[in-house]
Amino acid sequence: MVRAARAPRNPEGRMSLGAHLVEFRKRLIISAIAIVVGVVAGWFLTPWVWDMLRRPINDLRLQGRDAVISYGDISSGFDTRVQIALFIAVLIASPVWLYQIWAFVAPALTRREKLNGVGFLAAAVPLFLGGAYAGWLVLPNIVRLLASFQADEDTFNLSARSYLDFATKLLLAVGVGFVMPAFLVLLNFFGVLRGASILKSWRVAIIVIILFAAIATPAADMMSMFLLAAPMVVLYFIAAGIAVLHDRRADKRRGDELAEYGIDVAELDDSGPQGRPGRGAARTDSSRPKGTA
Repeated sequence: MVRAARAPRNPEGRMSLGAHLVEFRKRLIISAIAIVVGVVAGWFLTPWVWDMLRRPINDLRLQGRDAVISYGDISSGFDTRVQIALFIAVLIASPVWLYQIWAFVAPALTRREKLNGVGFLAAAVPLFLGGAYAGWLVLPNIVRLLASFQADEDTFNLSARSYLDFATKLLLAVGVGFVMPAFLVLLNFFGVLRGASILKSWRVAIIVIILFAAIATPAADMMSMFLLAAPMVVLYFIAAGIAVLHDRRADKRRGDELAEYGIDVAELDDSGPQGRPGRGAARTDSSRPKGTA
């Protein structure tokens, strides 16, 4: 009786390029199926979402302005509904396609990196939703301000496609902006960025946040810009505080591990590259009397 040959053992879990491509295709197909199912669900939610998005235009009409959303051609209504359904589908299916990305990358990560990645996803999703909600809160103010630049006797005629693009881009931009502090914490946990560096750059960060809020909102609408910039500044300092605390714990753990081997952290920091003496050793050599070895 002939036994089937066993597959060669792969204790390190390495995959060939072909296996990676097969795995990538599998994750991509699952994500596409989830988005298609989300489009079907989003198709039925589109009327409610569209009513919520165009509420600022209806408020202008209640205030006496001649404001209207128009459809430029015969297919604009269908295109608008499909675009809204796709936008809803991406949000609804986000747990699925985010997990597929994670499942594709996770085998190459260590246990600690996997925990950090899970923590980042757990924080990024509510931060993104909170940012999108903040964008929704300032959307009526922005529309009201932009409409004020036109004469009251003129019709405020908006294309449905252009208004939808404006509203969705605003919500996505603010949502991504709220996720950036979590991304800084992730870089700190991976050892790429120190917490002291994040805290030291607070002036530059505030300027960048204000510029981002000014771009996302009209320059004349100071209240909307403040409503966007204030929570982002608070989130930045929270991220810096978390990074500093993590660095202290990591440095203490590193010092304890080196102390077990009889290595002083201060001496290790003073030593230069390739075992050459650092600044501390140089001062000791220069203090010796001339002519001595």
